[in-house]
Amino acid sequence: MSQIEQKLSAMGLVLPAAPAPVANYVGAVRAGDLVFVSGHGPVKDGKLAYRGKLGRDFSVAEGYEAAKLVTLNCLASLREVIGDLDRVHRVVKLLGMVNSTPDFLQQPEVVNGASDLLVQVFGDRGRHARSAVGMAALPFDIAVEIEMIVHVS
Repeated sequence: MSQIEQKLSAMGLVLPAAPAPVANYVGAVRAGDLVFVSGHGPVKDGKLAYRGKLGRDFSVAEGYEAAKLVTLNCLASLREVIGDLDRVHRVVKLLGMVNSTPDFLQQPEVVNGASDLLVQVFGDRGRHARSAVGMAALPFDIAVEIEMIVHVS
């Protein structure tokens, strides 16, 4: 077990198996020393969780937890490509998309669930550039979708 997976375990978190893509794409692609992780949703035990909109169906705290779950799925796909999360040199960029009502303005607080987890697990290597945006809809009515760019060794 990698040091990163040990940190996750100490936090009470388990890295799941990489979720299967739901269309004609792959979970992550390595190009040189960069890995582009596809947009992932909140999959738990093989099923979609957190379906609905922030500002109507979920609180900011629930959205934060959804973003953490999505990030674990992203890390699972990353591990599938690089074999060992200890090879992460730096999380470069995060795009967090939040399925939200027109009057919901707290997308950054929701996406902090992902950002905080990455920094807790990777330390300074987890600090990243980021966008947190609201969406009128996301596939399958999921509450949060996240994609990542990661520099690996």
